[in-house]
Amino acid sequence: MSLSMYQASAPIFDKMLANLSGILAKAAAWAESRKIEPAVLLTARLAPDMFALTRQVQIACDFAKGTCARLAGAELPKFEDNEASFADLQARIARTRQFVATFKPAQIDGTEDRDIRFQGGRGAVMEFKGQAYLTGFALPNFYFHTSMAYAILRHNGLDIGKGDFIGS
Repeated sequence: MSLSMYQASAPIFDKMLANLSGILAKAAAWAESRKIEPAVLLTARLAPDMFALTRQVQIACDFAKGTCARLAGAELPKFEDNEASFADLQARIARTRQFVATFKPAQIDGTEDRDIRFQGGRGAVMEFKGQAYLTGFALPNFYFHTSMAYAILRHNGLDIGKGDFIGS
């Protein structure tokens, strides 16, 4: 049996966002136990020209909800980028997971050749066929931003490992 567009999208996004939620929960507890102001971690970045932790999480969520919506031909919800705490980020992840869970396989399967067109982050119009969008653009970007969130926290001393990122 081949891997379907649905199997390669919604369940993957849900699992990885659940793992990211677990990592953020560990980070919040760790910061509290060490008397570290949460903003120190929320604004941390790996390099001066990279996005901070909060923005990495926002973008990962945007890719999860945006990809499912675009593949299904559904309306894309707009989330304000105003998270300022670990609780706010957890709420965004929860809203994203709830939205992703609304999609059924029949809405996404068979979208390999669907025309996907949207305005990218830097204003450029992006155009793909469904499968190329999912496998060559959306998933790599989603994994990049979840990886950067993990790396920022690990770099700052949070005791997490590959198992936290991948999950069980």
